[in-house]
Amino acid sequence: MLHLRAIVPPDRTDAVCASLSDCAGATNVVVLPGAARSPRGDLVQADIARESANEVLEALQALGIDKDGSIAIEKIDLSMSDVAERAERRAPGHGDDAVVWDEFDRQVTEGTILTWSFIAFLALATQLAAIAALIDSPVLVVGAMVLGPEFAAVAAICYGLFRGQPGRIWQAVKALVIGFAAAIVITYVCALVSKWIGVVETDRLPAHRPLTAFIYSPDRWSFIVALLAGAAGVLSLTAGKSSALVGVFISVTTVPAAGNLAVALALRHGTEITGSLEQLGVNFAGMIIAGTVTLFLQRAVWSAVLRQRGRSAAERST
Repeated sequence: MLHLRAIVPPDRTDAVCASLSDCAGATNVVVLPGAARSPRGDLVQADIARESANEVLEALQALGIDKDGSIAIEKIDLSMSDVAERAERRAPGHGDDAVVWDEFDRQVTEGTILTWSFIAFLALATQLAAIAALIDSPVLVVGAMVLGPEFAAVAAICYGLFRGQPGRIWQAVKALVIGFAAAIVITYVCALVSKWIGVVETDRLPAHRPLTAFIYSPDRWSFIVALLAGAAGVLSLTAGKSSALVGVFISVTTVPAAGNLAVALALRHGTEITGSLEQLGVNFAGMIIAGTVTLFLQRAVWSAVLRQRGRSAAERST
């Protein structure tokens, strides 16, 4: 269940309550007249089944509540209510299958903002990956994968393609390009300094790296894994399953390839430079393709669920 909190202009409170009454997945509606001070208005609260969230949000936006008042939705960790359970059963489909599009929009939008923390996390992850390349450590590779913050920007590209929004795509691509370029340059400089002061005692990356060679050796499996990761990542974001998203981070080698690229540039190891660039391209292409297709499939499946609900309601009324 989700909890809705809306500040509503008094002249639209009855219309909001009517919309909530018409929604099969809404219950526990509470109205506190004149409770809100900034902006001024009535406070309307309700519990909503996740699968009915889009219906409620569209109704409130149609009434202009997002412009003249305020709309907030948060997850309920524990709900002990027979009324709420009945509302969930009445709502179409299942909550895990429902995509709250406004929530997903906010998530991916935040992921495309080029902040200092985004670059810092990406640079730290890339340096971990560079060390992993030097000492052939799969543990550090996994750490670099988990630390990298890039998937939200990848999901934003998928969403931009899905919605036909070139501006969103450009913003996400810019964040990825600038972020990775900065991370690679920082790691490259650190590798050069480490070489000059004797921390790195080799002129080339190790020739035999059985545990981490996959970072710079893309093949058909790299693309297949990227496809699976892109689909799983978008599903985890739209379903709100953050634990699954961690698994996505561990499965793709974008950051490790960037770290390997930086240290290969510093040590002038041409073969691994090419392989790392190819690995980056394969991973991003696979994730973007699969993520975009997943969004289209989710919309198609949910449309079928709503059509089935409409047919069932029509049958009950006859």
